[in-house]
Amino acid sequence: MTVSAPTASLPQRAMMPVLIALSFTHLLNDMIQSLIPAIYPIIKESYRLDFGQIGLITLTFQVSASLLQPAVGLYTDKHPMPYSMVVGMGFTLSGLIGLAYAGSYGFLLLSAACVGIGSSIFHPEATRMARNASGGQHGLAQGIFQVGGQTGGALGPLLAAFVIVPRGQGSLAWFSVAALVAMMLMVWTAASYARLDKARPPKAAAAAAPARPGKRSVAFAITILIILLFSKNAYSASFTSFYTFYLIGKFGISVQNSQVMLFLFLGSSAVGALAGGMLGDRIGRNKIIWFSILGALPFTLILPYADLFWTGVLTILINLIMSSAFAAILIYALELLPGRVGLVGGFFYGLSFGLGGLAAALLGEFADILGIEMVYKICSFIPLMGLLAWFLPRLSEGTRGARVGH
Repeated sequence: MTVSAPTASLPQRAMMPVLIALSFTHLLNDMIQSLIPAIYPIIKESYRLDFGQIGLITLTFQVSASLLQPAVGLYTDKHPMPYSMVVGMGFTLSGLIGLAYAGSYGFLLLSAACVGIGSSIFHPEATRMARNASGGQHGLAQGIFQVGGQTGGALGPLLAAFVIVPRGQGSLAWFSVAALVAMMLMVWTAASYARLDKARPPKAAAAAAPARPGKRSVAFAITILIILLFSKNAYSASFTSFYTFYLIGKFGISVQNSQVMLFLFLGSSAVGALAGGMLGDRIGRNKIIWFSILGALPFTLILPYADLFWTGVLTILINLIMSSAFAAILIYALELLPGRVGLVGGFFYGLSFGLGGLAAALLGEFADILGIEMVYKICSFIPLMGLLAWFLPRLSEGTRGARVGH
């Protein structure tokens, strides 16, 4: 009896290298994606674009990143395709080179769409692999996976500040090396996952299926999660697309300094994502979802009236809180729809990109009409939507996958 417990836990520990590798590929994937909004100040000047056109680039990228994800996830639930991530990164690589040498606004849109398609192929399969490699600690696994993506997203503005801004749009092509490294790592990850998955002992039969909400309750809960995800992404879109312009316009700082502040804002996402995943395992998803959106409200209301120093502090606090939402929302949805990891991952990642793109396009039009500072005053009320978390059904202890084995 005492010998079998450690033996059973070995495959769970053995999957940690896969989680770390998935996190790092997520970092490289999202780092490349984050270079798109990071170059907005450059291309706005060189292509003579208005805020509406900038928002349309974000919409094109994020809609292309969202459309395929549910379909990819639905297919890979039935037919796992770990190596499909390599194909996705191939699309990302072609889009990156296209962005570096785009000769027109239309080609910029096409290249951004290629990067989005690459993302739509990567996320559902990587989410499924991370879930299966979790050893039952789904919040921790999703947190580790999210840390890579959030860190990669934060690196984009920093790389833009010190590489792309001084050397120009063509220097984007240098980051094709990162795409090639990601492709090689994806091949290793897929092979390692397949090998370790075969080595795992068969799953023990479940003693009894935990009670789950009915179909209507599930549909209602998913609808609330979508609205909450929109509120998070609408607010985040105001930063990923327009924060540098806000800082330059209101405080008169340089493009480089604005990119560094954008990095600080996005960098806090990594801490928030990991903390949200781990705490969700311990205290429940409902509480994390409630706090992660509504908890940012006091800080968002103060932000439009803060000076430069406090703007930096407040934005870090806001993103630290709000970034804990996605892992909790995703895992909560997975617990509502068990056995549909790829579909749920693709659907919610797709929604994340699509809603963010739609919000960016709308906010760009508002910025052209009302001014960029007014946009941030309007957006400060968005976290009020977090009140809807009150209506989410509370999952039983047996329902939460994180409690398996406890």
